[in-house]
Amino acid sequence: MKKPLQLFFTFFKIGAFTLGGGYAMLSMVEKAVVDQKKWIPNDEFWDMIAVVQSLPGVFAVNTALYVGHRVAGRSGAFAAMLGAIIPSITIILLLATVFREYRDQPVVERIFKGIRPCVVALILAPSLRMIKSAKVTWKTAIIPIATVFLIWWCKISPAYVILAAIAGSLIYALIISRRETARLRDCETPRSPEVPKSRSQKGKEAES
Repeated sequence: MKKPLQLFFTFFKIGAFTLGGGYAMLSMVEKAVVDQKKWIPNDEFWDMIAVVQSLPGVFAVNTALYVGHRVAGRSGAFAAMLGAIIPSITIILLLATVFREYRDQPVVERIFKGIRPCVVALILAPSLRMIKSAKVTWKTAIIPIATVFLIWWCKISPAYVILAAIAGSLIYALIISRRETARLRDCETPRSPEVPKSRSQKGKEAES
């Protein structure tokens, strides 16, 4: 039960001090899970993020479930999930009871004006790390640029973009696999040995 308890308190702390939703918690999750606890290697962590953000459901809960199951199985997944959702549910219930009454107060408005830029920074920092870990080059930069254009400018649902990315990746992997198979076949095909020419054949070639 030691690992599930550690997972619970780790994600409870992350959930209690995260502002701005699931993507804003990435920096805290990476620091706790990768740097401090060393439960997951850095490369696997960002691969996990790529998979989790493609799945339906709440991003923070999906992240907690994956990390918990990876570290301590089903009990770890359940403990991490509870730790991630209990703080937010408690805070939301408390805010719901008092926010209507105090939301027009100047102090409250100033607090939210200060929080919004911090949330942008919390989301931007892990995004830059994700770009670095994904090893985006000038050749592959067209993919995220096209994705932003389709979602932001063309107003296409991210679900369709994800499905198209999955289909394109499968087609690309199939093409590469077939090319590799054909190359290996060419390497394995034995070449027929050259038959030495007789003296009469050499003489005919010299006369011609």
